[in-house]
Amino acid sequence: MAVGITVETPLQDDVRALVAALNAYLIPLTPREYQFQLTVEQMAEPSVTLFVAREQSGRAVGMGALKDHGTGQGEVKRMFTLPEVRGQRVGSLLLQRIETLAREKGIGRLVLETGEAPGFEPAYRVYERGGFEKCGAVLDYPDSGHSRFYEKKLS
Repeated sequence: MAVGITVETPLQDDVRALVAALNAYLIPLTPREYQFQLTVEQMAEPSVTLFVAREQSGRAVGMGALKDHGTGQGEVKRMFTLPEVRGQRVGSLLLQRIETLAREKGIGRLVLETGEAPGFEPAYRVYERGGFEKCGAVLDYPDSGHSRFYEKKLS
């Protein structure tokens, strides 16, 4: 599938729709107190760069963000592709763009938190194919058993 990936503001209707679809998918999988989702408004903060994947028609089909923690550490956030494009490497392309930007910013370590429950297997595959390795709890996330953590050293 041919997609274009660009940096965009999350404050647009089709991105809000992607976020709503992601939340609808995630909320039933993990207890709410162990979900750490950025809102659209938080995604618009200066420390966050959002990438949006669009088909040639312009339809948004995926997204992923880099949150720069300013300590040489970056975090992958809000990775999502629409179900009908899964398996077509859109998530991998988004992850590559996030990693490229992290390297340009001098970030030496990328981390992420995702759920630890049935339903997250597609995410694990994207991260592991992208060179991420499982690790212990990162940043200020609790080690609750409801999260799986990954890291990738860039330097």
